[in-house]
Amino acid sequence: MAKVEEKKPIIDEISELLNGAATAVVVDYRGLTVEQDTNLRKQLREAGVVYKVYKNTMINFAVKGTEFEELSQHLEGPTALAVCKDDATAAARILCNFAKEAEALEVKGGVVEGTYYDAAGVKEIANVPSREVLLSKLLGSMQSPIANFARVIKQIAEKNEEVA
Repeated sequence: MAKVEEKKPIIDEISELLNGAATAVVVDYRGLTVEQDTNLRKQLREAGVVYKVYKNTMINFAVKGTEFEELSQHLEGPTALAVCKDDATAAARILCNFAKEAEALEVKGGVVEGTYYDAAGVKEIANVPSREVLLSKLLGSMQSPIANFARVIKQIAEKNEEVA
């Protein structure tokens, strides 16, 4: 058994990773092939999600007393932790989409913006588009009435020119 001095840096690393994180999702990766795991890690890395495998006891010590404490109920068996500081839905979206292809990957639960979600809740969060997509939809819906109004005014002006 490792001494406390050897465990402390790992617990500090997990605590630092979770500090200021928008989301943290725990998954069971048992049964993934090396190719699938490599592909999953690549997708997560490109989205700015940190994905690491830690011992359950280390994660348990790190989340104690934080908003991520609810994750401790899922710390059984092989556990990987996916953490994202920027996009609250990125980790859930990528992991759930990947779990559709690789059935061996099991989403256990997660904390998004300080709220705990079980596996079903994380899957619902995965359906929420990214921040950029939501902003572009908002801007598109705001721009559409203005553009339509401008077209109508232009058509009225052209019609008045033809009459005159």
